[in-house]
Amino acid sequence: MLWPMFAIALGFLGLVVLAVPAVRVFVAVRRLSAQVARASGRIADASEDLERAAADLARAGRAARP
Repeated sequence: MLWPMFAIALGFLGLVVLAVPAVRVFVAVRRLSAQVARASGRIADASEDLERAAADLARAGRAARP
């Protein structure tokens, strides 16, 4: 009866050892996804600014033609 209990205890410890890095990876992925979302928002804002600036530049170029 000792060996089956020992095997069950080792199996449980093995699962705990694997669960700790899994939780750390989960937390790191959540942080990374939040950073990607922020960067995506910044890129969208910058592209809108660039689009507006290009439109203004095109209007100014048309107005400067003789």
